[in-house]
Amino acid sequence: MDALLADVLADLGVVGGRAVDLTGEPRPHVLGSPLDVAGCAVASVAACLTAAAELAHVRTGRRPEVAVDTGHVAAAVLSEALLRDPNGRALAGFAPLSRLWPAADGWVRTHANYPWHRAALLDVFGLPGRGDTETALAEAIAELPALEVERRVYDAGGLAVAARTATEWRRGDGGRAVADVPLVAFDQPGARVPLRAAPGALPASGLRVLDLTRVIAGPVGTRMLAALGADVLRVDPPHRPELPLHAVDGVIGKASAALEATGDSGQRMLHALVDQADVLVTGYRPGALRALGLEPEQVAERHPGTVVVTLSAWGTSGPWATRRGFDSLVQIASGIGWATSADGARPGALPCQLLDHATGYLVAAGALAALAERARTGRIRHVRLSLARTARWLLDQGVHDDTGGGQRWEPDRYRVPLGGGWTGIAPPGRLDGAALTWPHLPPRYAEAVLAWP
Repeated sequence: MDALLADVLADLGVVGGRAVDLTGEPRPHVLGSPLDVAGCAVASVAACLTAAAELAHVRTGRRPEVAVDTGHVAAAVLSEALLRDPNGRALAGFAPLSRLWPAADGWVRTHANYPWHRAALLDVFGLPGRGDTETALAEAIAELPALEVERRVYDAGGLAVAARTATEWRRGDGGRAVADVPLVAFDQPGARVPLRAAPGALPASGLRVLDLTRVIAGPVGTRMLAALGADVLRVDPPHRPELPLHAVDGVIGKASAALEATGDSGQRMLHALVDQADVLVTGYRPGALRALGLEPEQVAERHPGTVVVTLSAWGTSGPWATRRGFDSLVQIASGIGWATSADGARPGALPCQLLDHATGYLVAAGALAALAERARTGRIRHVRLSLARTARWLLDQGVHDDTGGGQRWEPDRYRVPLGGGWTGIAPPGRLDGAALTWPHLPPRYAEAVLAWP
């Protein structure tokens, strides 16, 4: 893990205080995999906390000690699966049509959790939205080559990817687009703006983060910033409400509001929020926010003091950049599916949505590193990350035989009440021996006022 962490910190430009007090099994068995899932998970959390300690040092002159429990990290990267409602039940993670399907010459993975993605998938094959669509869809996909299914579904606005090996992915357009990109990439628009907020009890105390993200990666990063002291306001479009699981898991630690931003008044309100934000985190496809004036170069011109963190599925260049994507799809397209296959006949999967979670903690780490640079020099740095680049990072660690330690794992050690009868996992890590906690409990989706505290 030391080498993994050192590489990430080098990307972040964090050079001080690399010592992390690491406890627990190096590879908790719950994260057992032929790929180094546990190592990348722990390194991403440790990098986030180290970047937080560096920001604290810049703001206060003192760098807090960082401690990470690997068992807690394992629970954190399974947080959506470990979330429990007031009746003690887990919420569904994937819809029935979000799964692997055998095609005529291989395998295809679809994603149809949102109603509009489900409708697009079914429309491709002329299927109704009711009845035994699963059987009919299976028959339709089985008749076509995997790449043809991928093409048709994406052209229709749906989500489907053909299973590729890691070599096939790296040789293709999607893999080449992220091959030479840093894991956490920084751009410097050129503005010099002082950090406005006074320091407080936590590294990010008093800083404002506007969260325009959905579904695990972005929300994980922004809720970690909240646990580190930032005031986080998440804003969603009211006509695209969040799924029940993510309406809780995705707003922990934050204020959550809805805003129709397509009209003039909505855009004025959104830009008023951006103008007072220290960080804007976006999780939409590159170019998707241009009409709202929220692409990084537009923000740099109109709101020069705001750090922009852009998160995408496939990166910001190449023909895949404008495609929608989720962790499960990137796993299959990038070769992780075949690298984790149990029998070589059907693609496997990671024991958690590691691409989402690791990238989420790196989102927070990148934001913290950019804030430290802003506090130190006044320079603004924008941050870019992608699930596809995180997949490359994981695959670059190679395949190993160790599938996890044998010690009993007890996730309830890390469980905390979230209010309203809900329970979930506490934020991972300690600073100066003190456990991080979630603010803004209980989570209330889209109920907050559109204003900074």
